[in-house]
Amino acid sequence: MRINNRRYLGNKYRLLPFIRETVTRECGIVRTFFDVFAGTGAVSSAFLDSSLTVNDLLYCNHLAHWTWFSPEPFREAVVRECVEAYNSLPPVDEENYMSKTFGGTYFSAQACRKIGWIREDIEQRFRAGALAFRERAMLVTALLYAIDKIASTCGHYDAFRETAYQAEDFTMGVPEVPYTPSPANALFNEDANALVRRVRCDVAYVDPPYNSRQYCDAYHLLENVARWEKPPVSGKARKMTRDTLKSAYCTRHATEAFADLVAHLDCRFIVLSYNNTGTRANDRSNAKIPDAAIREILGRRGKVSVFEQAYRAFSAGKSDSIGNAERLFLCEVRD
Repeated sequence: MRINNRRYLGNKYRLLPFIRETVTRECGIVRTFFDVFAGTGAVSSAFLDSSLTVNDLLYCNHLAHWTWFSPEPFREAVVRECVEAYNSLPPVDEENYMSKTFGGTYFSAQACRKIGWIREDIEQRFRAGALAFRERAMLVTALLYAIDKIASTCGHYDAFRETAYQAEDFTMGVPEVPYTPSPANALFNEDANALVRRVRCDVAYVDPPYNSRQYCDAYHLLENVARWEKPPVSGKARKMTRDTLKSAYCTRHATEAFADLVAHLDCRFIVLSYNNTGTRANDRSNAKIPDAAIREILGRRGKVSVFEQAYRAFSAGKSDSIGNAERLFLCEVRD
């Protein structure tokens, strides 16, 4: 299992050569790289030769960052043994939180019983001291990657496909970490605007949500499994309460939030990914921060350059766009 083996809105994995080449050419040597809104961590994976600070508000992404970037050692044999045991697990008959809550929606009832059994087993092993935190993170991440492949969705969990085939089983993979993370790597699960006040770096890479579609809505189920607090859910989509996970960048306050973030970044270069989203038929998919505001806010900190590459972003099929491009706004900070 590799870092790019998961569907995720706004994932930059296919754009890594463009981002890496631009940063290397324009910023020179990058000793410290701060991925402010890291998502699955794809962009951080292109800067493994730097010390990384990786942050995301979703806990399911935070566990993925621990999987790929934590300097904490892990026992590969233990992780592999657990994955093999879970993959050979016979059908689970006992009902649990997952089957009672999500059976017959995003997954079949049988798949849900297996998901719930495995997730509970991981938690019990961790609480008993049989797993270190990173080992727990790796197993939960492996579970999330596996179930995302069989989910009856179009790639997110705002809704499920009622008539789609539902698999009865799934196969977990062992996370592949073929490098030694820097001992200076730091991983955070915090509000970005609060965290930037405490981090100093060479390059701050900023990839905030672009539109009104909240990530905690799109990935509420994976977040629920990652946290494993077994909350009540509501509505046809079976969503838990997500008030503390809502992002201002998906609201009319996006420009204000962006200005506050930029003002408090302590770095030599600010690199902003901001997809122009083209012209969308669905207004929810249109960018919240106008280009003029981006240039003006970054311009307060230094010289701004823009680099662009044509790109077809992920769509669930209702938001076709024209003129879609991925842009990197690069600000060389004056002070």
